Amino acid sequence: MNAMKKQYFGTDGIRGEVGKFPIVPDFITRLGYAAGKVLAKGSKSGERCKVLIGKDTRVSGYLLEAALEAGFAAAGVDVMLCGPMPTPGVAYLTKALRLSAGVVISASHNPYQDNGIKFFSANGDKLSDDIELDIEAELEKTMSCVNSDELGKAFRLDDAAGRYIEFCKSTFPGDLDLRGLKLVVDCANGAAYHTAPHVFHELGAEVISIGVNPDGRNINDGCGATAPAALIAKVKTENADLGIALDGDADRLQMVDASGRLFNGDELLYVLAKDRLDKGSLQGGVVGTLMTNLAVENAIKELGIGFERSKVGDRYVLELLKEKGWLIGGEGSGHLLCLDQHSTGDGTIAALQVLAAMSQNKKSLAQLLEEVSIYPQVLLNVKFKPGYDWTTDEALKKQIAKVESDLKNTGRVLIRTSGTEPLVRVMVETKDAQVAMNAAKSIAVLVPTA
Repeated sequence: MNAMKKQYFGTDGIRGEVGKFPIVPDFITRLGYAAGKVLAKGSKSGERCKVLIGKDTRVSGYLLEAALEAGFAAAGVDVMLCGPMPTPGVAYLTKALRLSAGVVISASHNPYQDNGIKFFSANGDKLSDDIELDIEAELEKTMSCVNSDELGKAFRLDDAAGRYIEFCKSTFPGDLDLRGLKLVVDCANGAAYHTAPHVFHELGAEVISIGVNPDGRNINDGCGATAPAALIAKVKTENADLGIALDGDADRLQMVDASGRLFNGDELLYVLAKDRLDKGSLQGGVVGTLMTNLAVENAIKELGIGFERSKVGDRYVLELLKEKGWLIGGEGSGHLLCLDQHSTGDGTIAALQVLAAMSQNKKSLAQLLEEVSIYPQVLLNVKFKPGYDWTTDEALKKQIAKVESDLKNTGRVLIRTSGTEPLVRVMVETKDAQVAMNAAKSIAVLVPTA
């Protein structure tokens, strides 16, 4: 892997506030051109490079779509536009249509003022670090334009939503259906507003949809996977069996049962792993992240399943799954990867996998998770003074060791620094919430504050 540091690409593409660099028309046009030049090099000789552009429902999507399209056209790359489409839908269509790459205009679970650009390879995977570095190198060059006879063209993909809906349905077992289930589906006023309700309805469920009236500014606003209170309330008032919450670009999932209990990504990961173990289709082990609840790790290991932790972020979960040759991974935020079904995290497909597990076992979510009692987790953010490095603070490390010794195998400590702010994050997790709080405070108090 190229050891150079990326300037623009983060763990999930390029993201920021619209109108502030780099999410400005000039840069996005140059990004389209640079990406087009790099992707064209990978095309077969004599074959035109063609990319798919999808977006979520932010008002800025129109602006960024036009800027990207201009950049690609100037590089001689053809563009297919599919309009609002879940991020995993763009990944699927890119692969299904044999295109050179897919581009998603989205800031995922962020508020509407933010937006971003992320790319998928021809296989529906995130771009490699090396290709992202090649795009950044191309961005440093002066943008030009191909001759008129080589300019890229734009096409509208009219049946994108229908194709993706059918793909999602195909991941649900053919001998099962959702008849008799009353579901509330919260689409976060985001990209799945015109796909997810159809998927569950066409499989037989009675569907009540919320968060399906996007106006360009209400994406993730008091709804969706990052604000599940709206879903919990609706499940209760409708006497529904279950609630399903997606985020703005529909790659995250949270679920709610009839009692209003919320099930996060860690718990759903356990359900997916155990279901595959029971069916004999589990390949290898399961990947969580540094933040995955210890109770879930212990429960998975008690099943005899291997468990590994990656850095936080679905990109790193995916990397470790590929390295191990495993298929199931995820994080508490609701990014769940079922590589036996799709190349990337997909909230709709993950929900279908959970529903299939419930149907086949004839058990509720709570019953499927009887063996798992989530440990209380305390997270303290401490702003440290300039120049401080906790890894060289002997007093702090001594206290961490003491806490870990006290907790033995009933808890854990995780210390991280923020990538964007001068913060040390102190996380302690154990069976007793008060013990966790006292332990976290005993460490946090030793950090010299700004």
